[in-house]
Amino acid sequence: MNNIDILKTRKAELNEKTANVKKNIFKIIDEGSFVELNAFSFVKNEFYGEDVDGLGVVTGYATIDGYPVYVVAQNPDVMGGGLSKANCAKICECLYKAGNSELPVVYLLNSKGVQVGEGVAVLEGIAELLRVSNNLKDQAPQFAIAVGDVLGSSAILADNADFTFVVGNACVSYASPAVISASKEGETKDTVAKAKNGVKTFEVKELEEVKDKIIKILTTLPKFSELQIDSIDDMNRTSPVLNAALDVQGLIDATFDAGSFISMNDDFASEVKVGFGRVGGIATAGVLMDGGENGVDITLDVVLKIKNFVNFALDNALPLVFFVNANGLKQDAQTCNTAVMTELMNMLGALSQARRVTVVYNKAIGLGYTAFASKAFGSDYTYAFAGSKISLMDGFAGLSATFGTVDGEELSKLQDKYADSQDSFNSAKLGCVDNVIEPEFVRQYVISALQMILS
Repeated sequence: MNNIDILKTRKAELNEKTANVKKNIFKIIDEGSFVELNAFSFVKNEFYGEDVDGLGVVTGYATIDGYPVYVVAQNPDVMGGGLSKANCAKICECLYKAGNSELPVVYLLNSKGVQVGEGVAVLEGIAELLRVSNNLKDQAPQFAIAVGDVLGSSAILADNADFTFVVGNACVSYASPAVISASKEGETKDTVAKAKNGVKTFEVKELEEVKDKIIKILTTLPKFSELQIDSIDDMNRTSPVLNAALDVQGLIDATFDAGSFISMNDDFASEVKVGFGRVGGIATAGVLMDGGENGVDITLDVVLKIKNFVNFALDNALPLVFFVNANGLKQDAQTCNTAVMTELMNMLGALSQARRVTVVYNKAIGLGYTAFASKAFGSDYTYAFAGSKISLMDGFAGLSATFGTVDGEELSKLQDKYADSQDSFNSAKLGCVDNVIEPEFVRQYVISALQMILS
């Protein structure tokens, strides 16, 4: 058999063993664009007594809507997609190339854990893989797609990615669902897969949906598109509906260019919505606090969600628009017994570095103002809607806590007097906000402030 025939035979064998994982790759890339790297890598697994073709992972490069990307796909048909020192090294080689060219990485993850026969050696390989992935964060975006169960250290890789897609009933968990079920009655794979832990950025039904989402992301991120483009939406569009009723979706529709907003991590700390899109053609990250009339209480989950998203905005050079509807720290034992204050300071450190437009659309009370609306922590421009409330404490409850010994009639007088100081106009008089605005004109104000920030 000559060399060409040997090559063809070897290719046929490899294609048979990687057929399923390559079908998944082809669903998210441009047709005919995939070029495999290190295809003929293999090792002998002494523990199981068999060769591991392709090291149980397929790597290469391709394009998605013309954007060049690197691809890493775990092959569950080889050793259950388990991590080994050798396949960690193969993945790292692909990530080095991505980092050198500052191109995105797309992971298709499907792993039952590690190849246990390697013992401690695999841990060194995993450590190097996680180090390289972490170093890549400020160089290029990482897209992790859970196409099946992603267990053990591969779950850390998913969590470290900028965007994590969970397809169907896939499960992302460091601990195996079987282990969790054994240790905690009532836990099943389904409850683990749907855990609201902040790992899942997007949930999709089919793998094919991921491609369109990746394209939309890449056409918005300044590293792969222009920070500012000509807006296809009216720069002077108004939203009179906001003068009558305020809600987060209405604020998104009013502020962001039509159809451009990409919402992220909706299941985690759902009282805060984060995402990014374009505002007057400017790529912009958005944080919108829900909570209705009551406002959002500060909890550890709220702080972690905002902190992580602000760091994402900083990594991608995105200015922030921040819609505030916040109270102070949630007054319960559970919150007070967490690391909320430590993480709050970490969040404030990140916010201080971001270019930011802040809009108090309902309330900013106490620590809710200090953390999210004060100029001391980096708000370049701060606006308040007419009728919004900015104050040290929230009305009657706060006064009662402070002046609890005052009789009811006197307390009512204090409440009326204090109500005047909560008005947004009083905050403007004190220089705490730059302007008090009508809600329907919020788009124009935000666009003009972003233009000044970026000029």
